Amino acid sequence: MKKKRIVTMLMAVLLIILCIPAGCGKKEESDQDLLARIKEKGEIVIAMEGTWAPWTYHDENDKLVGFDTEVGEAIAEILGVKAVFVEGEWDGLLAGLEVGRYDLMINGVEITDDRSEKYDFTDAYAYIRTALIVKSDNNEITTFEDLKGKTTANSINSTYMYLAEDYGATVLGVDTLDQTLDMVLSGRADATLNAELSFDDYMKVHPDVALKVAALTEEASLVAIPVRKGEDGQTLREAVNNAIKELRGNGKLAEISEKYFGKDITQP
Repeated sequence: MKKKRIVTMLMAVLLIILCIPAGCGKKEESDQDLLARIKEKGEIVIAMEGTWAPWTYHDENDKLVGFDTEVGEAIAEILGVKAVFVEGEWDGLLAGLEVGRYDLMINGVEITDDRSEKYDFTDAYAYIRTALIVKSDNNEITTFEDLKGKTTANSINSTYMYLAEDYGATVLGVDTLDQTLDMVLSGRADATLNAELSFDDYMKVHPDVALKVAALTEEASLVAIPVRKGEDGQTLREAVNNAIKELRGNGKLAEISEKYFGKDITQP
């Protein structure tokens, strides 16, 4: 009897060990796609920097605000869930999305060929041009081609970093827009690339800063929301597309844009 009891106990322990990784008795997540899991949980986790005004930043009361913050809240409301924002540095946000740490990334993300290979994008909800920014007395850099052999300050893995490198610049990694512009002002970097609208917003707050736009890209980039690639996220992408369409149709998207940019950047 004693031996039988020991064997029974050992079998029970073995069963527990085998069940822990397998999730015995639990409903498999694969039974539901990402959108269904979000609705069941009642919240959608949205990644953003929180340091890039006027897209996503903290106001004087340290409240997270901005164009993308309100767009995220409006999309969540249409989906019938609560928006939960998680802040982080740019180079970690897309990686976090890829491994499932976040459901969406709403942070002025421009559609590129490289990114489209890794992520599925929603329809565009904004359109922006890239500004080449230098010190006011810099007359050597007047076009993007002049970046060859120069240094720029930009966020690692950002669109602006890759564009600067394409033109032959050496990129120094930074975390925030203020840091990039400080590096240009101090002479530690020759230039920086950033959204024209973000620089306009910065100059409204710092009108006497000795910086200027040396050049602008001719065509506007498409800003959209990346979703994890694969079937699991397809219904979420479709739902967000429908939400964007609704927000554009009822004027809410334009209203948020006017609030933060002073103009409507949500139309082609």
